[in-house]
Order: sequence, then structure tokens, then C-alpha cells
Amino acid sequence: MKKNKFEDALKALEAIVDKLESGALDLEESIKLYEEGIDLSVYCQKQLAQAEGKIQRLMRKLDGDLQTLDLEDL
Repeated sequence: MKKNKFEDALKALEAIVDKLESGALDLEESIKLYEEGIDLSVYCQKQLAQAEGKIQRLMRKLDGDLQTLDLEDL
């Protein structure tokens, strides 16, 4: 997997949103892009959830013990 896969997916999703918002596409093209956008959105959400879990596992208390923290607490 490429290092920037998440960033690439996010850029592709943003491009799809721009195209859909332009109103210049016909219905068939819009539906196809919408489906691609949903797939990219699901991928990005999964990547973010994995990153959140990894951050929670990596947080440590000052004494070195592992501590699970919600990202909102950071």
C-alpha cells in the first residue's frame, strides 16, 4: 500500500465533489461519480478509524504505562 493512499483518496473524493457540485454532468456520469465517492468515503473513514485506534494504543502515561485516551482529550 502506498504511503499517501489516504491523502490520494481524499484528493480524489474532493475532485468528485467538485465535479458533482458543478452541475455539468449528465445523470449517468453523476451516479457513477457518486458511487466512486461513496467507496472513497468509506475507505477514508476506515483509515481514520484505524489511525485513531493506533493513537489510542500508543498513548502512554508519564510513568510509562499504556493509557487509552480519546482523541478529544488530547
